[in-house]
Amino acid sequence: MFAIAFADSALLGMPVDAIVAAYVYKDPKRMLFYVVMASLGSALGSIPLYIIGYLGGEKVLRKRISEERFLRIHRSFEQHEFWALMFPGMLPPPMPFKIFVLGAAVFEMRFRDFLAAIFAGRFVRFLVLAVIVLGVLIGLLVRRRSRKRRKSGPSG
Repeated sequence: MFAIAFADSALLGMPVDAIVAAYVYKDPKRMLFYVVMASLGSALGSIPLYIIGYLGGEKVLRKRISEERFLRIHRSFEQHEFWALMFPGMLPPPMPFKIFVLGAAVFEMRFRDFLAAIFAGRFVRFLVLAVIVLGVLIGLLVRRRSRKRRKSGPSG
């Protein structure tokens, strides 16, 4: 889980949400472990992009987005740096999260806060996903038990 989330954040783009869901579905008892590993992998996998952004990412960022969007992201980081990165981190694809990661470096977000914001955002995202998967599993279990009771007839 860690390696997949790391690779996804380090520019490769992988279906992390689907993989987290599959792991939780297969072994729900380890749900929190999968959520933490995916969140940690995502945060640490963002380090290469942070370095790129810090060393000259403003040019890259300005080429990828409009001036208006650049200024909006900049204002967001000036006002609420942590939340400006955490909230986009919570959103699933197709949210262009890497632009915010790059922006965090360009706008010189403290590295510790950068890692914490990504971890927190991804943790919320993957935890919500895992809880949904657990809800589906519980629903399927209840449905199966209900069908078994109906087939076995009334008891009593």
